[in-house]
Amino acid sequence: MSQDLEFTITSPNDLTPIMNRAWQAVTKGLPAGPVVVKLGRPNSKRTLSQNAKLWPMLSDLHSQVEWYGETLTQEEWKDVMTAGLKRQRAVPGIDGGFVVLGAHTSKMNKQEFADLIEVIYAFGAERQVAWSEPALRAFEHYREAQAA
Repeated sequence: MSQDLEFTITSPNDLTPIMNRAWQAVTKGLPAGPVVVKLGRPNSKRTLSQNAKLWPMLSDLHSQVEWYGETLTQEEWKDVMTAGLKRQRAVPGIDGGFVVLGAHTSKMNKQEFADLIEVIYAFGAERQVAWSEPALRAFEHYREAQAA
């Protein structure tokens, strides 16, 4: 079994036929080695337009906002904004400084990512950030996709 299989159960009527298909797939795959079976809920992954929007916004923050006397990189702004959304904790690092604990944007679903974008917009509005054309275009596309 060289490919991942996914079965979605939407009602009790699906249980027996889908579990039988899963049983057959596992049985077929076992001769080639261990088979991993995962259970979970459908994931509402973030959209490509959300991804496309994030980096121009972070670039705008990088070029327009000074943070406690420092100019942060786009990646550092992503960490600051994510920490703000998730209300993360910071602990002292082993060689000084601090380490922020918690979530990463790669693990965010569509709603969490939308919330992150809103946090960035609110933060930028408080600091009179003039959003760049790429950020605005991505935002307009994002809004259109959400409305559909």
